[in-house]
Amino acid sequence: MNSENRVSDIIEARQTVYGGRADIRRDRLLRQSASVKAEAGRVLASAKSRADSIPLGQPILVGHHSEGRDRNFRAKIHSDMGKAYALEDKAGKLLDQARAVGRAITSDDPEALTKLRAKLKIAKDSHAVMVAANKAIRAHRGDQAAAVAAIVKTTGMLEENARVLLRPDFGDGMGFASYALANSKAEIFRIERRIKEIEHAMQGVDVERVLASGVTYREDVALNRVMLIFGYKPDSAARDILKGRGFRWAPSNEAWQRQLNNAGRYAAQCVVESLGLDAVVTSKDAQ
Repeated sequence: MNSENRVSDIIEARQTVYGGRADIRRDRLLRQSASVKAEAGRVLASAKSRADSIPLGQPILVGHHSEGRDRNFRAKIHSDMGKAYALEDKAGKLLDQARAVGRAITSDDPEALTKLRAKLKIAKDSHAVMVAANKAIRAHRGDQAAAVAAIVKTTGMLEENARVLLRPDFGDGMGFASYALANSKAEIFRIERRIKEIEHAMQGVDVERVLASGVTYREDVALNRVMLIFGYKPDSAARDILKGRGFRWAPSNEAWQRQLNNAGRYAAQCVVESLGLDAVVTSKDAQ
């Protein structure tokens, strides 16, 4: 199987497993946000209703037989109002999380390479505009009109934006600052490195090792997961170690798993060593 077919098969497998997962997560967060907000409304309405039952200006009758009950009644109102506003904050955070779903490009995303290449093109185009604008400014230093015309011609920038570039900064410099160019170039390198890492990872082979304890260590390239398959429910201490190393139980695979990368491999090694499962009795590469 050539590399292009290998990548195509992995993308298809991830589309089957992970396709639409972002939409499902977004919908779940939106439902949770709406539910929490509704609960906040109910709690606040109840607290306000009880507060309205107290006559305006009515003090606590100190020494009266009703004092204790009245203090508790008012404390409950205060507590529920605080609870309602806390729920409002939680609903807002859930809504923010829902809006953020899909913004980050994860390695699980079947369209990760397509999205990263598109992002790379935008970054390179932006960097080219910055370089061209600075070149035009240097070529027409002292002639603002000519500099603006050159910037507009070479970059397609709006004239008003070009004029902004010609305003001297705190150091009397014009155009895009050197740090902006450096950051832009670093972002291009970062995206290129990410693309290479994902492409390299997709060329990997599945690995499966059975440890002396009977626990199976597996690297599934298509699912992009490193797995530990126990065949039984680990005890509480073992589960704490697994969770502490970033592993989560996946009923669909009946395995404790996390994302397949160098950090995931190291985490699995740490778990195996911590639980004394490091003796390998058989090994095979799954083709």
